[in-house]
Amino acid sequence: MSEKKIGLWSLTALVFSSMVGAGVFSLPQNMAAVAGAEAVLIGWLVTGIGILALAACFLYLARLRPALDGGIYSYAREGFGDLVGFFSAWGYWLCATIGVVGYLVVAFAAIGGFTDTPERVWFGEGNTGWAFLGESCILWAVHLLVARGVQQAALFNLVATLAKSLPLLLFVAFACYWFDPVVFHAEPGGESLQQPVSEQVRNTMLITLWVFTGIEGAAVLSARARNKRDVGRATVLGVVLALTLYVLVSVLALGILNRPELAALPNPSMAGLMAHMTGSWGKALISLGLIVSVLASYVSWTLFSAEVPYSAAQRGAFPALFTRQNRHGTPIASLWLTSLTVQGCLLLVWLLGKGYTNLLLISTSMILVPYFLIGAFLLKLTLSGEGDRKARLAAVIATGYGLWLLYAAGLEYLLLSLLLYGPGLLLFLHTRRKLGLSLSGRERWLAGLALVALLPALWSFGQQWS
Repeated sequence: MSEKKIGLWSLTALVFSSMVGAGVFSLPQNMAAVAGAEAVLIGWLVTGIGILALAACFLYLARLRPALDGGIYSYAREGFGDLVGFFSAWGYWLCATIGVVGYLVVAFAAIGGFTDTPERVWFGEGNTGWAFLGESCILWAVHLLVARGVQQAALFNLVATLAKSLPLLLFVAFACYWFDPVVFHAEPGGESLQQPVSEQVRNTMLITLWVFTGIEGAAVLSARARNKRDVGRATVLGVVLALTLYVLVSVLALGILNRPELAALPNPSMAGLMAHMTGSWGKALISLGLIVSVLASYVSWTLFSAEVPYSAAQRGAFPALFTRQNRHGTPIASLWLTSLTVQGCLLLVWLLGKGYTNLLLISTSMILVPYFLIGAFLLKLTLSGEGDRKARLAAVIATGYGLWLLYAAGLEYLLLSLLLYGPGLLLFLHTRRKLGLSLSGRERWLAGLALVALLPALWSFGQQWS
C-alpha cells in the first residue's frame, strides 16, 4: 500500500474550499435582505470572534492531543465516550454526504443558465433528467479521483481552489473601485426593514451560521497530514482567508447598490452585481466561477465524507468493513458508502425536486452538535489543568458560540435531525454487539433518551409533511 501525505497548503485549500462553495455567490443579496450596514458589520464581528475561537480550538487540540486522528469523531469520543463520539461521526457523515448533493445541484443549475432557453430546458434548477445524468457522471468521476489517492485528490482540489479564487478576487477588486461611501451610509440602520438592529444582527447570524461549515476539514484528514502541527495551522489560515473574503463581499456590496436594490437581486447575486459593474462578460465570469467553486467544494467534502466512517470503524464505532483501504491508501469501502448514498440522494432530487430541501436543512443541523463538542472538549481539558489561559479563553468562547449556533438553528430542525440519528444508533448497537462490547450506564441513558425523543420528532415531521 502506498500513501502520500498532505502538506500545509493542500490542507489549507481543503479547509478554504469546503467553506467557500456556493454560499459566497449569494451572500450580498442574503445579507441585504435581512440587515442594514450597521447590523452586517456587528454580525460579522460576533461571527468572526466565534469562528476564530473555534479554529483556535482545533489548533490547541492538535497540540494537546496530536495522536488523535479523525478530528470531529476522535475528539468527541475522547472527551465524552464512545456513544457521543459515534453520534458526532454519524451526524457529521450524514451532513457531509447529503449536503454535497446540493453542490452538484447548484453547479448544474448554474450550467443551465448558459444552456437553457424558454423553448428547451436542459438542466433547470439542477433537478431534471439531464441534470441527474450529468451530476451522476461528476459523482463517479470524483469517486475515481479519490480512489486513486487522497493526496492526489487534495492536489486537484488545491488547483481548483486557486482557479475559483480568481473570479472572487476580481469581484472584490471591481467592488473596491465602484464602492460609494454615500450609498453605503444611505441606510446604515436598515430603517426600511422596520426592525431593531439587534433583530437584524440575529438574522445575519442565521446566514453566517452556515458559511463556515467545513472548518474541520484539516482535522478530519489529520491522519493524512504530513505534519500534525499543520492541522491547526491550516484550519486557522483557511478560516482567516474565508472570513476576510466573506466580509469584503458582503460589506462592499452595500456600497455599490442601496440595500433594497441589493435585496431584490436574483441569486447568485454576485453575478448581478458584476453585471452592474462590468456588463455581461462579468456576469458570465462569476457564473463560471460558481460552477468551479461548487465542484471544488464537492471534492473536499467527498474526502471528508469518506474519512469519517473509516476513522470511526478503526475504533469500533462503525462496522469493521469500513476499515478497508485500497493500494493507494484510500478508505475504499467508506468511499463506496458515500458515493452510493450521494447517488441515492440525487435520485431523490430528480424525483422529488424541491421536496428534498427539508432533508438538506435537517442534515445540515446535525453538524452543529459536533462543533459544540469541539469547544466543550477543549474546555474540559483546560479545566483539568492542560493548556494555557489562551486555550481556555478560546474554549469558553467556542463553547458559547456552539450553544448560540444550536439556538439559532432552532429546536425544530434539531428535533427532526433525530430521525436521522435513529438508524445510526441501531448500527452502533449492532456493531458493539458483534464486538462483544456493552454500553455503560450513562450511554444506556443517552441511547434511551434519543429513542424517546424520536416520538416528538416523528410528530413534527408528520406536521411538516402534511
